[in-house]
Amino acid sequence: MRFIHTADWHLGRLFHGGHLTDDQAHVLEQLVDLCREVKPDALLVAGDVYDRAVPPPEAVGLLDDVLSRLVLDLEIPVVMIAGNHDSPGRLHFGARLLAGRRLYVSGQFVSQCEPIIFNDAHGPVHVYALPYAEPSTVRCGLASDAVVDHDSAMRAIVNGIRAGHPAGVRSILVAHAFVAGGAGCESERPLSVGGAGTVDVSCFAGFDYVALGHLHRPQVLSGNGAGAVRYSGSLLKYSFDEADQTKSVTVVEMDGQGVCRCEAIAFSPRREVRRISGLLADLLAPSPESNGKEDYLEVTLLDQGPVLDAVGRLRELYPNVAELKRVERKLDDAGVARLDHRKATDLELFRAFFRHVTAQDLGPPQESAFAGVVEEMRAKERSS
Repeated sequence: MRFIHTADWHLGRLFHGGHLTDDQAHVLEQLVDLCREVKPDALLVAGDVYDRAVPPPEAVGLLDDVLSRLVLDLEIPVVMIAGNHDSPGRLHFGARLLAGRRLYVSGQFVSQCEPIIFNDAHGPVHVYALPYAEPSTVRCGLASDAVVDHDSAMRAIVNGIRAGHPAGVRSILVAHAFVAGGAGCESERPLSVGGAGTVDVSCFAGFDYVALGHLHRPQVLSGNGAGAVRYSGSLLKYSFDEADQTKSVTVVEMDGQGVCRCEAIAFSPRREVRRISGLLADLLAPSPESNGKEDYLEVTLLDQGPVLDAVGRLRELYPNVAELKRVERKLDDAGVARLDHRKATDLELFRAFFRHVTAQDLGPPQESAFAGVVEEMRAKERSS
């Protein structure tokens, strides 16, 4: 069986105040092209389809277009679950009707997770679509006081799945969770306070492949009898600490024994997310860096003194500058603290100001220039 694993589309996402719908449509177009080329038996979408419970109309329209092309035009089955960003009820709407066209949407938690059965030359493959649910929801749904956190909730659910799963039949679990040991990013919303939101990888023992969503960095987890446990990662880079990542989807080939061969297929974003640094004059000069002038940028200025309208000047060349930072410098705080501003001379005040801004001492030529400016101003005051 061949399938594609993707997750964390976050349709409707804003990036530093700017809409990403066009960027998301650009990458999803490549996903449709990949499906047309690879012809998978199924596409698995592991949650956080939308970025918020009530998505904007353009995000809903984009999802409708992409799913229509996949399911109706290419006739590729899609298995899609809700993540912690999605509204379970809204995403689940029409699920029974859509299943008739092989669009399997699982938004709301149900106590008995029935498999979606696919077949290949080696026999059946059972896919269990497990939407994100709070522990309190699982505790009520299963009527189990043993469910107290995300780990116990996941164990209770998968234990029920394993109890009803036929022996010898290959299995895939699609879930949305924070597995302990996984590497997170700034753009993810915490599931709970502290470590109560994590689940142990041993929860997934017995499944041949576990298609996970929630963590935005593509990564593989293993251990304690679990098969291939994998995060495909997010559709795009949604924070600057993801600048070094390559976003992708995972194409999986499962053999008759349930052994999976995985290949990450990277997409080309409409705009990159990058961090750059340098002196303002150097950044504004033509260079290879300015070739990606439409990229989303976090800029760190290395200039020592004050810089007027740095963001405005940078955006003339880089219109999508999102963040501007200055290098932190070590200051002689003890020396500054001893200065009594009520008794200090103009030169002493300016000397302290200069040290605070540049982390350097005022030199004799600069002191002379400052004294000249002050004397000229006082002369004008006396003559007025």
